[in-house]
Amino acid sequence: MKKIFIITGEPSGDKLASSVISKLKLLNSDIKYLSVGGKHLNSLGIKSIYELKEITYIAFTDVLLNIFKIKKRINQTVEKILEFQPDILFSVDSPDFTLRVAKKVKKINPNIKTIHFIAPKVWAWREGRVKKMKKYLDHILLLFKFEKKYFDKENLLNTFVGHPLLDEEIKDNVKLDNLIDDKKIYISLFAGSRVSEIKIHAPILFEFINKLNSKESNFNFVFHSIDKHKGYLNKLLEKQKFNNVEVISDDKIKNEILKKSKFAIVKSGTVALEVSKLNIPSIIIYKMNFINYFLAKLFLKIKFANMLNIINDREIIPELIQNDCNSNEIFKSVYYFLKKPELIEKQILEVKTAINDLKSTSSSSEEASKILLNNLT
Repeated sequence: MKKIFIITGEPSGDKLASSVISKLKLLNSDIKYLSVGGKHLNSLGIKSIYELKEITYIAFTDVLLNIFKIKKRINQTVEKILEFQPDILFSVDSPDFTLRVAKKVKKINPNIKTIHFIAPKVWAWREGRVKKMKKYLDHILLLFKFEKKYFDKENLLNTFVGHPLLDEEIKDNVKLDNLIDDKKIYISLFAGSRVSEIKIHAPILFEFINKLNSKESNFNFVFHSIDKHKGYLNKLLEKQKFNNVEVISDDKIKNEILKKSKFAIVKSGTVALEVSKLNIPSIIIYKMNFINYFLAKLFLKIKFANMLNIINDREIIPELIQNDCNSNEIFKSVYYFLKKPELIEKQILEVKTAINDLKSTSSSSEEASKILLNNLT
């Protein structure tokens, strides 16, 4: 029986890996799996060697503070992979963790094929990493076409599979009409998926809401959250005494509210692409602590934060970053858009064009599953 070890580093990678493996299971059900994963891989009956939260360190400072714990987990993971003896080591995103594991595994057992999904952003910083990667990666799967040239240059086998957020979704049959008021005009707010981000962005967004409420009284604001942060956000909201703001964490309801939203204010990240996919006009915001911002400015060689802006090398979607991420600038930008419907139409049209260029022929998970299957034969 063929074997695949799946290694992820955070919940988004776990979700992405599960979508690929669910497609692979349809193509070949006779494969044994083991992983470093979370609830999504677990739902497919794939055991994780430890809980994912034990290695989910995101920001620069978090990694530095937990470096010894991470090293210990890397060595433990390598040991378990070698013990499992997989035909393929399938690593997904989180390169600071997953690729360190892949490098050690390849050095000890070169017969294990190493395939990595979601190429590190070498176009943003440390392009020289590609030379090192080709020594321990057999194949790398790309989200964006423009990334190909960076890996072709070093003869590292690569395939554009597309972005998973752009895959066609199955229509949900659950009726939510009784939960969503069609008469309300919604503005969707994305303060972040981590407490550190919410702590910074939520107070700024509260000030923005006050400013817009003083001008217009017909808007309803919805914070899109995840279950574990919903209580925290509600606690912050209690002090504000708003009567037109709520926090939603249910995925189906969030999706329907977003579809009906007049506008969205989005923390820079993957969710911004999800908003754009639904043709919702938006602006991008992001603010971080001084140390992380200093390090980002020092190492990153990109002009924009939003992926569509990066690919097109211009600001299709306005960005308010760091010092510009304040309630005054957010209010001015949003209010200007709301009063200029022709600007909203222009953004939606440009975003549609940009997104069409990012799509693969089928779906990213299907393309990736075929590559895994080909490497098992």
